[in-house]
Amino acid sequence: MEIGLMINFGAMSLQFKTKESEMFSGSQILWGFLFGSVGLGFFIYGKKQSMIVPILCGLGLMIYPYFVASTIALILIGCVLIAIPYFFRY
Repeated sequence: MEIGLMINFGAMSLQFKTKESEMFSGSQILWGFLFGSVGLGFFIYGKKQSMIVPILCGLGLMIYPYFVASTIALILIGCVLIAIPYFFRY
């Protein structure tokens, strides 16, 4: 089953089609929101404390859910990125 979106701009139109299996599932959206929220907290903390590791992990936590298709991989990568500032305090 294909799901599509068509946007018309006068004489020009854009059409996006994707298969239902390629879309995000509900669990991926919730996990992505959770890790993105933690990432925002890391980013703000790192910026206030002038620490580079929390800033980079925060950016990573906010960005990576857009590029990971597997829910299991999403959770594992998120847990690793959350643990990094605990072990490396710079």
